[in-house]
Amino acid sequence: MIPRVITTPAADQLIERLRAQHGPLLFLLSGGCCEGSVPNCYKVGEIQPGQTMLLLGEVCGAPFYLGHQEFVYYENSQLTLDVVSGGSGEFSLECGTGLAFKTRSRVFTDEELPQVAPAQRAC
Repeated sequence: MIPRVITTPAADQLIERLRAQHGPLLFLLSGGCCEGSVPNCYKVGEIQPGQTMLLLGEVCGAPFYLGHQEFVYYENSQLTLDVVSGGSGEFSLECGTGLAFKTRSRVFTDEELPQVAPAQRAC
């Protein structure tokens, strides 16, 4: 199966750093009003994905959720979780590190689509 979400080595390093500090993590990408469509990293248990969230997969062992309205836009795309220099949203655990998680997307090819991992309802 082709994963719906993947990471860069820089994202892997930051995820491991945050996990060492905070314990198990999860990611949530929604079309929120406050911080826009940015991936936010939370401690497991700090936030509960709602009924309209979809589990796209895992990144470094951390579940990665996407809002159902955003899924309509991204359903034929693979997301790459990356890290850039700069400030992150104040809700995400990387806040204050001088780094921020960002996503890029690419459209799956016609050949890849039948092999893409299915998204699952969060609840």
